[in-house]
This record gives sequence, C-alpha cells and structure tokens, in this order.
Amino acid sequence: MKYFDYTSTTKPHPEVISTYTKLLQEYYGNADSLHQLGQKTHKLMEKSRAQIAQLLSIYSDEIIFTSGASEANNTAIKGYAFANQHKGKHLITSKIEHSSVRECFKQLEQVFGFEVTYLDVDETGSVTKESVEQALRKDTILVSIMHVNNETGAIHDIVGISEAVHTKSRACFHVDCVQSFTKLDIPFDKIDLASMSAHKIYGLKGSGLLYKKRNVTILPLINGGQQEMGLRGGTSSALENIVLAKTIRLALEQKERMREHCEKLRCYFVEQIQNEIVGVCINSPSHGIANIINISIPKVTSEVMLNALDQRGFCVSAYSTCSSKTKKGSHVLAAMGMSQERIERAIRISFSLHTTFDEVDELVATLKEINEIYGTK
Repeated sequence: MKYFDYTSTTKPHPEVISTYTKLLQEYYGNADSLHQLGQKTHKLMEKSRAQIAQLLSIYSDEIIFTSGASEANNTAIKGYAFANQHKGKHLITSKIEHSSVRECFKQLEQVFGFEVTYLDVDETGSVTKESVEQALRKDTILVSIMHVNNETGAIHDIVGISEAVHTKSRACFHVDCVQSFTKLDIPFDKIDLASMSAHKIYGLKGSGLLYKKRNVTILPLINGGQQEMGLRGGTSSALENIVLAKTIRLALEQKERMREHCEKLRCYFVEQIQNEIVGVCINSPSHGIANIINISIPKVTSEVMLNALDQRGFCVSAYSTCSSKTKKGSHVLAAMGMSQERIERAIRISFSLHTTFDEVDELVATLKEINEIYGTK
C-alpha cells in the first residue's frame, strides 16, 4: 500500500514500539499503588512528564495525560465552561473545527444553555483576528480556535488571536494543536489550554496531552481518583504516558527535515496534478502547512475516487477521518463557500518524511487514470 493519509494517523516509530514492548515486561504495576513495583512505574511516568515539559518549555504540572486529543478537547472546553459559567455563558469557536471540538460546543449550547458564536472563515479557510475581536463580549468566557485545519492545512494566526482574546476580554483561549504539534512552533505562552495527540506524530493510539496553564481552572469530566492532579480519574495508562516523551523527542528531532521534505513534495504534487488533470481544484491555501493538500477532481466523486484508489493500493481520505462515515460532505469546504459539486469531489492527501517523489508520481498517474475511466461514465 502507498500511504497518503498521515493526517489521519501514522505508523508508530520503531523506537517507540521497542521501548513500549520492553516496558510491558517490567513496568506493569499500577502507578498509584504504594508498593515498590507501583512506585517504580509512577516515577518513570513522572520522569516522562518532566521530559515533555522540558521539550515544550512548559511546567510539568501543566501537563495532563489523556487518552488522546478528543478527550483533551472535551476536558478543556467542557471542563472550563462548567467551572467558569458563573462569569458568563458566551463561547466562541469557528465553523471549521474538528468534530471533537464542534460537538462539544453543540452540546454546551443545546443541553447546558450556553450561547455559542460560530465564526466564519475567509476564502482561504482562515479565522481572522478581526472576526474574533468583533465576536468578543463581556460575558465571553472561552474562545477555541484550532492551530492547523485538519482538512485543508490552513494555519491560523494563534498569536494574533491570542492578543485579541487577552487584551479585549477576560476569556480563556483554547487551541486544538493536533495537526501542528511537533510540525510548527506552538506559542504555549500565548495559550491557556491546548490539545495534542500521540498517534499523529508516530506514537501510540490512545495517548494524548492536555496543556493547562497553572492559573486556569477546569472541572474534571472523569471523576474517580487522584490521578492527573485530580483532573482525570482512572488508572493511568502509564506505559503510553512513559513512551510519549520519546515520541515527542523523536518527532521534534526531525521537525525541520519533515518541513523541508513536505514543502518540496507539496510543490511537486501541485505542479504535476495541474499539468495532468484539466480542471483540478486546489482547495488548500498556498500558505498552509506543507504536509496537507486538499484537491477536487473534476469528474469523479470522493467516494468513487477513494474506492478506486484503495483498489489500486493507495490510502487517502475524503475529509476528517472522525467524520468519514457520514454522507454530509466537508463542513470545512462548505464554510469556505465552495460549491456542493466541488465538495463532493474533494480528497485529502497528506505527506510525511517517508513519502517519496516516485510515490507522488504514481499517485498523480493513478488519479489521472481514474478520472479518465470514471469521468466518462
């Protein structure tokens, strides 16, 4: 299989797998147990937390281990809203957020009586600082805007938006950093809450982080124990938490190589696809993150294209994997004002350091072949 779906998930790094396998044999004690085996596991987990803090230039007590970014997003958004609703019940997010963010706000709005402003985006799929400023009110308590869009790769001005939030209101600023984590610089000093995931950066599924600035108060969504400073009950997934430090370190070490390689791949792919397929539309902004490119093939729907590519040994996505089984199409492209026809023909391709130029050539040739075969039917 030729893999072009790195935005959806990644294959764990061999060193991560090797370390995890070795740990399984020795560090199986409950990290909250008082006996030696439990305490040995606990110490190694806290060492991992400290190493992650050092890698990210934050404090170790600002790190909450989670089962992934969806849990981190839910904990950040609902946890903050519930803890601070006495200050106001107005929330702000955008129309292009990941489903784990979008559904949080819908639930807060429909079940718990909060008022939510869903911001529009410009033609490049970006949320502007000015739109955030205009939406802020005296009773706004939380703003949540993703750093990089998972469908188009659009990068948002997190520093500018943070300035608007923190100078024009008393609101908290949450950022979904899943697609930017270890790929772009994340300004943690400008953010109050941030969500991250391991399986997007060659780590293990079921592992993630919530960054929570020290002065931010949230209510736990999972009650039951003292774990994670009382903010996330349940027996710790200690081994996943332990290898997360290595996962992050390895990803950061190849950050620049990854960026440079993906920029070259993206430019090459766009040039080749525009030369080979007449009428192809590039849905991603030119200034987006290098590893994500969203296109619409003129004659073939996403569903047909994905099935045809899969039969030929290629893995790509139509849009967010967490919404891939719905038939509604991309809410992101719709928010950008694209036609229904263009949305129905969109596919998302994502690169990594492992992607080769030969694989890109094969993908372009196969896309052209499928467009010619199915486009005539």
